[in-house]
Amino acid sequence: MLADPDFVVAILGPPNAGKSTLFNRLQCKERNKSYKLGSSSKRVNGRISSKANSRGNAIVSPIANTTRDRRQCWGRIGSTEFQLIDTAGVDGDRIHLLGKSQSKEPILEKSMMMQTLAAAEQSDLNLLVFDGKVGVSHDLVATARWLRKLGKDSQVVIVANKLEGDSWAYEGSDVMQTLDEVTRLGFGEAITISALQGDGMVDLAVLIEQMKTNKKVRDVKSGVLSIPDGGAPASVPDKPIQLAILGRQNVGKSTLVNKLVKSERVLFGPTPGLTRDAIAVDYDWDGKKVQLVDTAGIRKFTRRAEDSIEDMAVADALRAMKVAEVAVLVVDAKELFLHRQELAICNAILNEGRALVIVANKVDLLEMSSDYGPKDFAKQVRLQLETAIPMLRNTPVLPMSCHTGEGVSALFPAVLDAKRRWSKPISTGLLNRWLKEVSNGSPLPVVGGVKSKLRYICMKKARPPTAIIFTNVDHLPDSYLRYLTRHLQESFELYGMAIRIIVKKSATNNPYVKKKGNRSGFGLGGRDARNRRRIAEYQKKSKKRRVD
Repeated sequence: MLADPDFVVAILGPPNAGKSTLFNRLQCKERNKSYKLGSSSKRVNGRISSKANSRGNAIVSPIANTTRDRRQCWGRIGSTEFQLIDTAGVDGDRIHLLGKSQSKEPILEKSMMMQTLAAAEQSDLNLLVFDGKVGVSHDLVATARWLRKLGKDSQVVIVANKLEGDSWAYEGSDVMQTLDEVTRLGFGEAITISALQGDGMVDLAVLIEQMKTNKKVRDVKSGVLSIPDGGAPASVPDKPIQLAILGRQNVGKSTLVNKLVKSERVLFGPTPGLTRDAIAVDYDWDGKKVQLVDTAGIRKFTRRAEDSIEDMAVADALRAMKVAEVAVLVVDAKELFLHRQELAICNAILNEGRALVIVANKVDLLEMSSDYGPKDFAKQVRLQLETAIPMLRNTPVLPMSCHTGEGVSALFPAVLDAKRRWSKPISTGLLNRWLKEVSNGSPLPVVGGVKSKLRYICMKKARPPTAIIFTNVDHLPDSYLRYLTRHLQESFELYGMAIRIIVKKSATNNPYVKKKGNRSGFGLGGRDARNRRRIAEYQKKSKKRRVD
C-alpha cells in the first residue's frame, strides 16, 4: 500500500448495506498480500485458536454496524488500480453527533463517524451504497445531504446493492420505483450491482476508469502531476517493515498505534473489544517505512461464541501475526504478572517463527519508588517469561505509558534491532568455530550406544534462524539441543525469537571413492547369463545323445 496513491475510492452508506462485501470484492489480492516469510499453514492451536479462517478480507456479518474502523487497502477492478477505503455505517443520528460536544454524547458512535468523515474528505470518489431491495431510507437521504455539505457533489455515485439477476427489472416493480426515487437525491442514476455475486461490476469499472483518467488530466494541466520520462527506469519502493500489535482486550493496543502515528487513526476507548478488523496503518519512522497492524484483543477460546464476530476478529489478528516480521505483545502492567493467555500468545509467536518485543503498558498507574522503577518491573516480566518459556530468555521488555507517551519513543529502535537480529545471516566459518568451542565445553551425548560427533554446521536460512548440524547419528537428545540453542542465543544475540536446529546424519563413506563391486564376468548379460547359456547348451547335448 502506497502512502500517496493516485486515486482514492471510499465506500459509504447506511448500516448493513453491503459495504464490506463490496470492499472485499474490489480489493486487489495480489497487491495486498504480504510477502511470504515461511509461515506455517497449520491452524494455531491452544487457547488462542479460532474456528474461523481469515484471508485478509473485511469482516462481513448480517449484524448491522459490524465495521467500526476505517480500513484501507489496494483496490483493483479490471486493469485500474486505486486505494480503497471501507467505512462504518452512516445514519442520521451519527451525522447529528458531529456537531455536538463529545462529553455528553456516545464516544464510540462519534469516533466511528469521525473515521468515516476522514475517508470522505480524502477520497476522489465516494460510492454511496444502499440496499436496493429496502429502498430510499431516511439514513440514505441524510447521508446524501451530508455529502453535499462537504462539497462532494461531483464525486458521489449512488450504488444500489443486493440486486442479483434481473428478476427485479420490470416496469412497475418496487426496485424500479426505488431507482427512480434515488435520482431525486441529486447524484444521478444509481448503478445496480450485487457485491456478493459480482453483478454490475462492468459498469462500476468503466466509471472508476473514466474518473481516474479525468483526474490525471486535470492534475497534469494544473502542474500537480508531471509526465514521467519514458526512458527513466521506474523505482521500486522498499517493502515496509511488517509490525503486528497483539495482546488481550483493553491493554492499550489502539492507543499505542495512535500515539505512534500522532493522530486518532483507529478507534480507542475503555470498552473492551472495540477493534474488530486488523487495521493496517502506514508510518514513516526516521526514513524507514513501517506498516503497523492494529489487531483485535485475543481472549481465551472458550470465552468466545462459535462463529461470532469476535472469533472472526481473532482469526484476522492471527493472520496479521503470521505475515508480520516483528510481533509486539502489549501487556497491562497493572496486572503485575503475565496471564496464561499472554503466555499462549508468546508461544504462538514463537512457533510461527516471528521476532517478539513486549510492551508493558500503563506503568504510570503503578506505585514506583526510588528503589523500584519501571526497569525493575520490566526485569520481573522478563524473568517470568523466561521461566515459562525458556526459549524466550532476554526478550526485550519495554515499560511505557501509551496514554502519556512515556517510553513510546523506545519502541521502534527495539523493533528495528529485533528485525536485524532475526534476519541477519551467519557465516558458515563462524558457525563451525562456534560449534567446535561448544562441543569441547561439554561431553558429547551417546545415542544408541554410539558416541555422537558434531562434524559440520551451516545456516539453512534466517527469518527465523535455522541451522543444520551434520552428525554420525540420526538424532540428538532434546537436552543437548537445548544446550546448543542456549549457547547459540548467547553467542549471536538471537533473543526473543525461535531458533530451529535440524540434525542430519552425514554419509559415512567418501562419496568420491568408487565402490568396488563383485566381478560380473564377460559377455552379454554378465556371469548369470553365461551360466544359463552353458546349462542350456549342456541340456541340449545330453538330449541329443539320448536320441542317438
